[in-house]
Amino acid sequence: MKLNRMFCKLMLTVASMLYLASAVFAKDLVIMTSLPSMEFPFFVHMQKQLDEEAKRIGGIKLIAADGQNKVPKQTADVESAIIQGVDGILISPIDVNAMAPALQQAIDNGIPVVTVDRYVGGVPGIYAHVGADNVKGGEAQARLIMERFPNGATIVNLQGQPGASPAIDRNRGLHNILDGNSKYKIVAEQTANWSRDQGMSVTENILTGLGNAPDVINAANDDMALGAMEAVKARGIDVQILGFDALPEAIAAVRDGSLMATVEQFPGGQSKTALNLLVNDLRSEMKAYNRVIFLNPITITSDNYQSNAERIGEVK
Repeated sequence: MKLNRMFCKLMLTVASMLYLASAVFAKDLVIMTSLPSMEFPFFVHMQKQLDEEAKRIGGIKLIAADGQNKVPKQTADVESAIIQGVDGILISPIDVNAMAPALQQAIDNGIPVVTVDRYVGGVPGIYAHVGADNVKGGEAQARLIMERFPNGATIVNLQGQPGASPAIDRNRGLHNILDGNSKYKIVAEQTANWSRDQGMSVTENILTGLGNAPDVINAANDDMALGAMEAVKARGIDVQILGFDALPEAIAAVRDGSLMATVEQFPGGQSKTALNLLVNDLRSEMKAYNRVIFLNPITITSDNYQSNAERIGEVK
C-alpha cells in the first residue's frame, strides 16, 4: 500500500510540475501516438490513459495510430506524421532496431520524439523515454520462483516478441537470477509473440515434448500466461504460472489462484508521464524532468493485489 501511494504521489507531482510549467506558454498541439497493436489489452489501456491525460491538459489533438504489430505499418505511420507536420510523436516501437531509422527521420525534421514502454538505444536525438525497468521485472519473476520453490524447480519460459526491448530485458532479468543455480532448470524456452493463442499452442507443444510437467511456466506477459493457463487446465495438471503486465483478467486470476503472480509495471503512469514530458518540451523552454525515467516493476500476488495493482478498479 505504502509503495503504491508513494509511486502515485511521485507521478502526480511530476505531472503537476510539468503541466504548471507549460501552462503559461500553452498552445494547441497535434501529437501522434503510435502503439504496437490495439489487439493487446495492455496497449488499449495505454491509449486510453493518453486520451484522458490529453483531455485533462487541454489544447491537444491526438492522432492515434495502431501499428498492427507490423513494422512497415508503424514506419508508414511515422512517415505520415512527418508529412502532416505534427508537433510531436509519442511512440512505443514494435521493434526497437527496425524503427530507429523512421524515428531518426522524424527528429531530423525537427519533430520531438518521446518513447514509452520500449526504449530505443540507437537514436540519441530522442527527447525522452518513460518505461518500466524490465530487467528488474524479470528478476522479480525469478526471485518469486525461488521463494515459492526453495528446493528447486523446472521452468518453461515463454518469451515475448523478438526485437521488442521488453522481451529482451525481461528474459535477461530472469536469466540474471537463475543462471548458474543448478536447482533451477529452464527445460524449454520459446517465443509466443505476446499472444494468448500462441501462449496456449506453444505451451501445448512444449508439454507434449517434455513428457513430465514442469513446476513453473514463466511468461513475459499476461496474454501468454493466460494462454498457458488454458493449456494447463485442459491437461488437468498442476503447474504454477507467472505473468507480466497486471492486466485486470490476470489480476483476477491471481486473486482466484489460477495464476501464481503477475508483474505490475504501471502503464498508466508511464503513459501520462511521457505525454507530460512531450507537452512540456513543446510548450515551454524548460528541460524535461528527466531524460530517462524507469519505473520499478513490482510483483502482484494474492497478498498485495488489492493495494498495488494499478487497474484493480477494472477487476471483475
